[in-house]
Amino acid sequence: MVRVGSHVSTRGGYRAAAEHAAATGSASFQYFPKNPRTLQPKAFDRSDAERCAAWCRERGIASIAHGPYPVNPASEGEAARRMALCTLNDLQIAEACGSVGVVVHFGAYKGADPLQGYRNILQWVNSVTALWSGKAQILLENQAGDHGPMGTTPEELAQIRSLAAHPEKIGFCLDTCHLFASGEWRPGQWEAYAERARRLGLWEHVRAIHLNDSRYPSGSRKDRHAAIGEGCIGREQFEELLGTPELKAVPLILETPVGADGTHREQIERVRRWSGEEDCDD
Repeated sequence: MVRVGSHVSTRGGYRAAAEHAAATGSASFQYFPKNPRTLQPKAFDRSDAERCAAWCRERGIASIAHGPYPVNPASEGEAARRMALCTLNDLQIAEACGSVGVVVHFGAYKGADPLQGYRNILQWVNSVTALWSGKAQILLENQAGDHGPMGTTPEELAQIRSLAAHPEKIGFCLDTCHLFASGEWRPGQWEAYAERARRLGLWEHVRAIHLNDSRYPSGSRKDRHAAIGEGCIGREQFEELLGTPELKAVPLILETPVGADGTHREQIERVRRWSGEEDCDD
């Protein structure tokens, strides 16, 4: 079974989030380990997290956490220190929940020297991984280019990991809308991108895919998600992506608008059909 699911709320707790995901037909899910608007560490309910881990393990359901939006690995000084402590807290929660890792956006830097931005990211990654000994990984996510070109290419992801002090603690989360919006994925050229990623050794470290359609064309640098098959990427290109051998066991997470029933159930079923799980004319 393709491991497709969606982002779900943790309002009722981590175990309840997993149950809700499964009720919509998900084989994977994503959640915010704490308030996504703050860097403040959370004193979490470890027993609830461990019940989530056990429940998912019994049912073969994969999960990933998504770090707070203010986390910017390209930051400096006290801000970078606070963000590192925030991500360490997220990793602790993800580990307790049995999750693959914590998604962190690559980072944006507005200084005069772009290389300093990359140095900051590497320093930040090293500061977090030096203090982390669990199995959950930092999952660096590619960016759409709406805040600048940094973090849009597979080369950047691979290079940061290769230079890191603890590369085994770093994986990747690829967002399909970001790939398309940035222009890294051009219409009709998915295989070209996939082969480029193979040459870089990227696929073996991709732990999750944010499976999002795009409201805007390739190269627009606009990060606006559309429901699967209802945007500028569309069915044909998603079918090509879903046929990529390296993605067969990777969790596919929908961060798209919900359907009329308030869930992603219809889109989850659509992705399963397009991946070849069942015959359908849709």
